[in-house]
Amino acid sequence: MTMTKRDLVVRVARQANMKQSDVMDIIQLTLDTITEELAEGHNIEFRNFGVFEVLTRKARVGRNPNSPKQTVKIPERAVVKFKPGKEMRKLVVKINPKDLKSEK
Repeated sequence: MTMTKRDLVVRVARQANMKQSDVMDIIQLTLDTITEELAEGHNIEFRNFGVFEVLTRKARVGRNPNSPKQTVKIPERAVVKFKPGKEMRKLVVKINPKDLKSEK
């Protein structure tokens, strides 16, 4: 199951006994701030949750899946990587893989 932003708002509003509109504003401001900082090339660290890092992916040569003989130059670019924190890793590792949907 996937949690949406709306699901998060409802859950936090219920737990904090706040109006959903206020919680939505706070969550949206938080996400906007995180996005702006990453767009400026800054890393973001939340202790026990994880770290968002802006890294450079090197230029490489790829192949067109529809015509594998054709190569495509993929330029160097910035990407965001998330590394989960210790607390999150401890909780996630307890999940039984059989309970999850299989990857395609």
